[in-house]
Amino acid sequence: MSESKEDKPKPAQGSSIPPQQSATVKPARSGIRTPPQPQAPQVRVCALIPVYDQPAKLEGVVAQLRQLSIPVILVDDGSHEPTKSLCDRLAAPFVKVIHHPVNQGKGAAVMTGFKAASRLGYTHVLQVDADGQIDLAVLPTLLRLMQKYPASLICGYPKYDASVPKSRLWGRKLTNFWCAVNSLSLSIEDAMCGLRIYPVAAALDVCENARLGRRMDFDPEILVRLLWAGVRLKYVPVSVTYPADGVSHFRPFGDNMRISWMHAKLFLQMITRFPIIIWSRAFGRDPVCLREGAPKPGVQKPQEAKPARPGRAPLVDPERARRATHAAQAAQEAAERVRLAATGHAVQASPRKADVRPSS
Repeated sequence: MSESKEDKPKPAQGSSIPPQQSATVKPARSGIRTPPQPQAPQVRVCALIPVYDQPAKLEGVVAQLRQLSIPVILVDDGSHEPTKSLCDRLAAPFVKVIHHPVNQGKGAAVMTGFKAASRLGYTHVLQVDADGQIDLAVLPTLLRLMQKYPASLICGYPKYDASVPKSRLWGRKLTNFWCAVNSLSLSIEDAMCGLRIYPVAAALDVCENARLGRRMDFDPEILVRLLWAGVRLKYVPVSVTYPADGVSHFRPFGDNMRISWMHAKLFLQMITRFPIIIWSRAFGRDPVCLREGAPKPGVQKPQEAKPARPGRAPLVDPERARRATHAAQAAQEAAERVRLAATGHAVQASPRKADVRPSS
């Protein structure tokens, strides 16, 4: 079908562009190259549940995570029946199950989960215990903090009820004390809570460059080593309940010996790292640990810069303002010398102040 002359595009009134070129005209370039804007990395999180003979609460924990559309990685650490078959039944498109042939310890299961999450393209791992002692209603708060602070380690701070055993409570306090000593930080709230969100890259870097404990000593040790690496901590209070029929795989003698050896090892390594830690903190790389919404005494939150008032110049860097003031003063003195020399008067240099603070 032929096109009539009236249907052909016509140039706009007053335009000197021929009709055959009007459709191919490109906008003029400004000549200024603008650098590409950096895009924020996409955050992808999955849940990691280390499992060893804990079938009672496991299915409920997985169901709560799937209600929030969080993919799950189950690491069966050599469990017996019925936990082993339960893990296989829970396998689904968004529930990946990994089996250890023999029991290797909680730390080994978590490290296996880190590697699997990295292979699957996840940037963060939400570690959740399978015993159901922690109230998972706090998960949305943890996920919001992860989005706000993607490079930080988000930890739960346990709030115990009357069901907590006194021996377990005092043992955690002792571990928290030694972790504070070894990390040179007095603001660690808890070093053993099983609810955390790890940045996968930082966690894998620590796991590959240090010989971490593979059992109950894993949680406090990786926390201290992440602090040494400059990772910041954010704490969120979580409710913890110890049920009367709960299953615990904590071995009082063996695990306490492992944790004691871990504290001694970290203390000796901290002595050698002490100058590096002090140097990094002196130059602004202080691994500060703050609980979200509750700053410690003496620690002030950074205040956002206030917008400049209409008609006033915005505040500038003090050092730049001082240099600009000195340059203007020198130019004024040079002009005064030229004027006095032209009139035949003696030239006398005026004293210059050592430091001039910019006006607010």
